[in-house]
Amino acid sequence: MLLSRTRFRATMRAAGRALLHGRHRAEAQNATAPAHHAAASGATDETSLARSVMPLHRVHAAESGFTPLSDGRAAFAARVALADAAESFLDAQYYIWHGDMTGLLLFDALRRAAERGVRVRLLLDDNNTVGLDAIIAGLNAHPNIEVRLFNAFTVRRWRALGYLTDFARLNRRMHNKSFTADRQVTIVGGRNIGDEYFEAGNNALFIDLDIMAIGPVVEDVAHDFERYWTSGSSRPAEQLVRKPRRAAIAALSSVSQVAGRPQARAYTEAIAGQSFVRDLLAGRLRFEWAAISLVSDNPDKGLGNAPRHTLLWPRLQAILGNPAKELELVSPYLVPTQTGVEAFAAFVQKGVKVTLLTNSLEATDVIAVHAGYAKRRKPLLAAGSALFELKHMASIPKIRDRGLTGGSGSSLHAKVFSIDRQRVFIGSFNFDPRSRKLNTEMGFVIESPDLAGRITDSLDKLLATHAYQVQIGRDGKLEWLEHAGSATVVHRHEPGASLWRRAGVAVAALLPIDWLL
Repeated sequence: MLLSRTRFRATMRAAGRALLHGRHRAEAQNATAPAHHAAASGATDETSLARSVMPLHRVHAAESGFTPLSDGRAAFAARVALADAAESFLDAQYYIWHGDMTGLLLFDALRRAAERGVRVRLLLDDNNTVGLDAIIAGLNAHPNIEVRLFNAFTVRRWRALGYLTDFARLNRRMHNKSFTADRQVTIVGGRNIGDEYFEAGNNALFIDLDIMAIGPVVEDVAHDFERYWTSGSSRPAEQLVRKPRRAAIAALSSVSQVAGRPQARAYTEAIAGQSFVRDLLAGRLRFEWAAISLVSDNPDKGLGNAPRHTLLWPRLQAILGNPAKELELVSPYLVPTQTGVEAFAAFVQKGVKVTLLTNSLEATDVIAVHAGYAKRRKPLLAAGSALFELKHMASIPKIRDRGLTGGSGSSLHAKVFSIDRQRVFIGSFNFDPRSRKLNTEMGFVIESPDLAGRITDSLDKLLATHAYQVQIGRDGKLEWLEHAGSATVVHRHEPGASLWRRAGVAVAALLPIDWLL
């Protein structure tokens, strides 16, 4: 079904101008009006976004529409477009929001929305807000913007001291990622906010995956945001961040000026030429339709008070069910523990093909997590799982099937489970103890054989050319197979990793820290 409504086109064209020029100034409502006046009526069904998607809702009844965002630049463009299209509400919830180019551009998009009278709420996990206090204070001072911090550090300058006195709480983080406009369109997935997630930097880039959705599941995301916003772990920024007014104003000024920098102009101009953006602006963007379930942890998990049945992992297991033929699991931080190894072994014994993809040592950004995974490699292989590790690379060719990959990357960050080519989970959940027991997580379960099939096919292409296959050699030791055309290279040590890096893994594997990983 095409989003070809005239009003939707007009709205998206305006958003496109903002993306290209970075200085969009829609006809602003009074920025000094009483805080959050846009939310007074609570009516989002009268917004342009609502009028665009409502006809589609009626056609597809209880299903939700979705489009995968595998390309990092398209994922950035979609967020800016939604921010500039919003008329009533804009809710953003993130684990990481960097103060780099794309982070500042998106901060500015929130500010522009607020100046139009949109009620903007930003919920950030406080573990990764170092250096952002002045910007947070500046945004929060706007009458239409509220910022809250999850599991906040009360000591701002010397944060590490908090772990000495409040470790049990501060060790629990909000890992959720969502971006919702007018309670009509949402983006949920694996991406945080930063250059490495949007193919904007010269450093390591992440392979990641988001879902942009419309329909009934958006209301579920909005309600879930409300749960977190009002939870005991979320505190208003003004209670914590007390920056001088002059510093806050200067920080907000730097946010508004970022779009004029040469690097930002070059990036936004490159994005504007992408087919995704052209389709978005022309009203040609297609949404697929399926039953989508939101799964999310009870926010009380952030305080260690959530009953087990309210957590994501047991509910995700119930929704996904037991695979009958195939299980593909993609996780950048794979720490299966003995319980996970036994679960995979039980699937294999029932005839299920189990395929696991994670980062290689040369590609991972967290050596301690790799150590927790490395000690389980032999048991996983002995149990019959197929195990692959993504190479570190300068670029991955674009795959046009809108499956797992879509842009360049050097490290895996997507979190995807595919079951029997019938249903898929895409979200923030890593297959590790931290995601299961400590951090809060969220994601979508999508009942779409077409999407599941595309992801499986995309994964097969990725494994064939950009991953090492790990296996147990005849001598009982691990070896890594690298396929290069018709040739196969066998590595006897973790490829691409220095002796010191391998030694670091060996030492970390001896530490009793799996429960922290």
